[in-house]
Amino acid sequence: MKVMERFTGGRVPMLAAAAVGGVGLAVTGLGWAVDTRRALFAYLFAFAYWAALAVASLVLLGTWHASRARWPVVLRRMLETMAASLPLFALLFVPLLAGAHLLYPWLGPPPALSEEDLKKLEHKRPWLNLPFWGARAVLYFAVWSTVSELLLRWSRRQDETGEPRLTRWQWWLGAGALPGVALAMSFASLDWLMSLEPLFVSTVYGLYWFSGAFVGALALLTLATALARGPQLYGELVNASHWASLGKFLLAFSIFWAYMAYSQFFLIWIADLPQEVPWYVLRATGAWQPVAMAVVGSRFVLPFFVLLSRPFKLHGRTLAGLAVWMLCAHAVDTWWLVIPVVSPEGPRLHWADVSAFLGVGGAAVAFTLWRLRGHATMPVGDPYLLESLGYDE
Repeated sequence: MKVMERFTGGRVPMLAAAAVGGVGLAVTGLGWAVDTRRALFAYLFAFAYWAALAVASLVLLGTWHASRARWPVVLRRMLETMAASLPLFALLFVPLLAGAHLLYPWLGPPPALSEEDLKKLEHKRPWLNLPFWGARAVLYFAVWSTVSELLLRWSRRQDETGEPRLTRWQWWLGAGALPGVALAMSFASLDWLMSLEPLFVSTVYGLYWFSGAFVGALALLTLATALARGPQLYGELVNASHWASLGKFLLAFSIFWAYMAYSQFFLIWIADLPQEVPWYVLRATGAWQPVAMAVVGSRFVLPFFVLLSRPFKLHGRTLAGLAVWMLCAHAVDTWWLVIPVVSPEGPRLHWADVSAFLGVGGAAVAFTLWRLRGHATMPVGDPYLLESLGYDE
């Protein structure tokens, strides 16, 4: 079948994405000269959004391997390639490392805090210091990149050899590495996002970031599958049952995100601790309140009621439309996490927010398409591929 041939297309969208990424990053670089701190926060927002999608793709891939799921085999190559973009994000992390002193108050002069708060901040110095912070980032990317690269290489090798043992290797690595990958993602959220306000403490923050990114990765996979139509592309072989299962995943993890969001809010509200409450006072009251309400409505309320409909989930185009909505909602959520730190007076969309988002996103999409070209768009050597193609829930 043509769909089993090596993918040789995608050159035009790859070059277009690379052009958008290059221009976006260049414009954001100009912002460094105009307003360095604001441009850095815009870049952090974009990096946190796109990198989280890549890591969440790896978590989803590991989950499928750990559960030895057979129905999503036809979808797996796209997920593998999305996760394999993580080495690019290691390179894109360099500007954040270079500008960390402008992002994180614990790297600059002592902020104007009470004596008690200064003691709390000093207590965190063994963890919040630049050498250890940077070393942890290296460790995170080493774990993510190694696991994603091995899973992709074994899958591609199986395309050529059809060796069943490669399936077992992927099962074992996917399951065995899953705790490390997930823990690295959780700690990265604390290092890169929560430490923007170093006195803030939340035991749910990592799960909140993970759940939102997981929904985003599912939405991105859904959208990519809907667009993968034509010769050599796996989307032609995705049936209604696959779409329905993707819709169920989107519904389930939208609910999970809502549960994490509510759990964090409820725990902080009921404890009423001075180092925790200001985080929500800034984001959920005053000028930022409409954004908080928009996040809840777009991330949970609308997707929940739409995805309850089984007929809606059976059609790729309608599900792809909702996936675009959910990706946009995830962007608003990430923006709401990051930007209030630098814009406490209220939501102000800066041009660097747009340029950084397009720059990092364009680079990531171009890199993913580049890695996909020259290979089959589904794991044609997997022994369970035919079972996946005949999937009927």
